[in-house]
Amino acid sequence: MATIPKVELGSQGFKVSPQGLGCMGMSAFYGPPKPEDEMIELIRKAVDHGVTMLDTSDVYGPHTNEILLGKAIKGIREKVELCTKFAVTFDGKNVDVRGDPEYVRSSCEGSLKRLDVDYIDLYYMHRMDAKVPIEITMGALKELVEEGKIKYVGLSEASALDIRRAHAVYPITAVQIEYSLWSRDVEEDIIPTCRELGIGVVAYSPLGRGFFSGKNLQDLEEGDQRKTGRYPRLAAENLEENKKFYERLLKMSEEKKCTPGQLALAWVQHKGVVPIPGTTKWKNLEENFGAVHIKLTSEDIKALEDSVPLHEVKGDRIFDQTQTWKFMSSLPLDKWTGTRQ
Repeated sequence: MATIPKVELGSQGFKVSPQGLGCMGMSAFYGPPKPEDEMIELIRKAVDHGVTMLDTSDVYGPHTNEILLGKAIKGIREKVELCTKFAVTFDGKNVDVRGDPEYVRSSCEGSLKRLDVDYIDLYYMHRMDAKVPIEITMGALKELVEEGKIKYVGLSEASALDIRRAHAVYPITAVQIEYSLWSRDVEEDIIPTCRELGIGVVAYSPLGRGFFSGKNLQDLEEGDQRKTGRYPRLAAENLEENKKFYERLLKMSEEKKCTPGQLALAWVQHKGVVPIPGTTKWKNLEENFGAVHIKLTSEDIKALEDSVPLHEVKGDRIFDQTQTWKFMSSLPLDKWTGTRQ
């Protein structure tokens, strides 16, 4: 197959495939873990196909997704852009977020060991720590860059203010956010801030957790969080009303001779954002990556956005909004006492 040119993510010289692969669902949150040998085969096939940006986190599993990825990239390490995250802890009952220097270092070393690599290409802070200033966390990340353990630093679900504060300490290469046709609130502040500072943007859930690819919730396995009410837009009381957006997208995709999912991904890509759709099936991955070949005009972009008016979308994007950039922020630096309370 023809080689797909890489794109520059941010202004620090980091080049990635124009579409990445979110690996979370292979191990956690979207039903039982999938067979390891099948997922390793899928990841390696993805890399051969040109999808070389691989996204994971230490909390996926926890830990098991990183171990899986480490096995999958054995022997092809230099062909991939390996991205993982730290900061979110989960003991089975309680979720916490930590950005203190000791935890930053131990998390990185743990990820390096599980991934069985010498360095991580892009290391994200997964969520902001309300008990530690982002400046303190960035100082620790800067040390890891200087030691060669990570190449680039990223943030996930960070506010515009935290992005600015972090970037003032050490250059942020990318910010990962939820971004799709029905999650566009980040266009108001987050994306403009990233553009101003030369920071790349990576979109998770670019297909609305499968909604825009026509995912049937009845087909989801037990244990899949999309069936639990965690994502209100997919809940029965909202889904019936929201289905009209998919139907509009379906009609437009027929005119473009592509699938609704490809059209939704092409929209994200034409916004200068790198999407990282997740999948556990080769046919889905192949379909997703086909979106890089779809050309959209400015009229197409407007028509797509008009087909999903945000004020008509029923339900929040996630049940617990406290874990998002709108409600989470790091401790102000002038409040720092030197230890995490």
